[in-house]
Amino acid sequence: MIKISSAAEKYIIQLLSKQKLRTNIRIFVNSPGTMYAECGMSYCDSSDFNDFDDEKISFDKFDMYVCKSMIPFLKDVEINLIQNHLGTQITLKAPYAKLLSKSKKFLKLEPEVRNFLLTIINPNLSLHGGSVDLLGIDNSGIAILKFSGGCNGCSMIDFTLKTSIEKKLIKNFPEIIGVRDITEHTAGKHSYY
Repeated sequence: MIKISSAAEKYIIQLLSKQKLRTNIRIFVNSPGTMYAECGMSYCDSSDFNDFDDEKISFDKFDMYVCKSMIPFLKDVEINLIQNHLGTQITLKAPYAKLLSKSKKFLKLEPEVRNFLLTIINPNLSLHGGSVDLLGIDNSGIAILKFSGGCNGCSMIDFTLKTSIEKKLIKNFPEIIGVRDITEHTAGKHSYY
């Protein structure tokens, strides 16, 4: 899944040597499957690893973690090192981050689902200062959602997602078999709960 050049691997090891023990790397995609998709890398503690949600990829001297739901978007990722007069930079090339070949059925369904979220779901979420957007529907029928406002970091988001949004989407759109939240939740003053 991830191909890393030896120069990039050495550079990552050098960067990690300056961090606290048990620090590793997380690869992520913001807004996957959309034209706004962006890949990135960040430090993470190995205690942040969750067997249920994360895939661990081991290299000689460090591990990389990837959220399992991001794996289709990170197919054939290449990590390289660029050195020039401006400095040293790690690059990620993820050819599948922006586009997945979608069936026409789901491409036609997306505007209807977006409208449903806008007119049926978001009015309720807006009572708490939040909203949800559809980023796309994958080929298996999973609606990929991203929350914002008061929903971001809300401690009730899993409950809202499964008991309200997912049930309503499946009931109104039989082609949808489930939902996936790709929001990078950060609890703060903006979070409702």
